[in-house]
Amino acid sequence: MATTQPRTERVTYLTNAEQKAALEAFAKARGESVGSVLRDAVAEYLGQPSAAEEAELIVLTQQVNEAIPRMNAKLEAISARIQALRAENDAFFRDKGIRS
Repeated sequence: MATTQPRTERVTYLTNAEQKAALEAFAKARGESVGSVLRDAVAEYLGQPSAAEEAELIVLTQQVNEAIPRMNAKLEAISARIQALRAENDAFFRDKGIRS
């Protein structure tokens, strides 16, 4: 499922030469653009998921959605087995005169 990025707007950010160099080195070490690093930093600061986290959440959601039917089927099988065991126990206790 492809997600569309919202339209971007330009923001001017002023900093000193030392911070700019550190930011550029950080971005380069991560293989990202300065803009990408700043977007992720702002998202984290504001409590929003980064692009990478958003992509991971999408994958996790898909995995959970795929697992739910299997989980439901297993729970139904467990429930059926419990009911069968209860019936077996009831029959056993009735045969022994413990239950009526």
